[in-house]
Amino acid sequence: MSKILCVCLSATVQKTILFDSLGIDCVNRSKEYRLDASGKAVNSCRVLNQLEKGCSVALCSLGKKNKTLFLELAQKDSMKIIPIEVSGFTRECCTLIDATKSTTTELVVGEPACTDNFDKKEQKLLSIIKKQIKKVDAVLLAGSRPLGWSESVYSKIAEITTKNNKIFFADYWGKDLLNTIQKTVPSIIKINEEEFINTFCCNLCSENFSFTDDEIRSIILNKSRELKNIIIVTRGCKSTFSADNGIFYETPVKKVNAVNVIACGDSFSAGFLHEYIKSKDINASLQKGTDCAAKNAESLCPGSIE
Repeated sequence: MSKILCVCLSATVQKTILFDSLGIDCVNRSKEYRLDASGKAVNSCRVLNQLEKGCSVALCSLGKKNKTLFLELAQKDSMKIIPIEVSGFTRECCTLIDATKSTTTELVVGEPACTDNFDKKEQKLLSIIKKQIKKVDAVLLAGSRPLGWSESVYSKIAEITTKNNKIFFADYWGKDLLNTIQKTVPSIIKINEEEFINTFCCNLCSENFSFTDDEIRSIILNKSRELKNIIIVTRGCKSTFSADNGIFYETPVKKVNAVNVIACGDSFSAGFLHEYIKSKDINASLQKGTDCAAKNAESLCPGSIE
């Protein structure tokens, strides 16, 4: 059995609300809604456990005031959560789905920064990872770094993982990713096109500049060759661009009747990593990720292939 530790410092209580039709500046009455334990790495954890029961555990930073609710929602989906408690609330997000227009609107409600002693929280986090790393094949670290956690925490997690010769899957971007690469190159970087450009191409373009597909391909190839790793760039409804140490891959997306597109990227990450651990076959892993993303789009639950 594959074993993956999913690390999520930006866990979320996700409310998904379905409307027949959604209007602005008027009263909208929902058709139905659901609550789920969420956050990028948590969504990936759910899909991983649907692919192979019990193969993944999520290490999450959870606000004390609604930690119990989050853990109840995770238990409903048979997810094992290792919590690190911080003060305040776990953030809450809303997904508004317009069934008539087939649109998805995401509202991210940030919580105020905690006043905790994050030095101690970070020591606990890293201590747990050092214990768990012996039991797993890979660490998947996904999502933004909330205020309070040090700028080096992501690179420290990457370093622990790679020093133990385990796969490190990075699904985050910007300064945190660049800081990580300076210390330890992730085995796999999964990032969407906008994040890739904003992380690696800012010095190559001016405001409102856009890249052609050929230019994006070339930059991905060169960066993968430079880092000697796998880089996967998802592009919404367009084909996925990837490179493995300078070898390029293009994978078409699947056309489906989408219900909720939230967490398609997280589902892709789960499918890719699960297959890659087993086979080390890039094409098969890209296809498995694509299949999981498509199944997720057909589900109302964010991060689900069932």
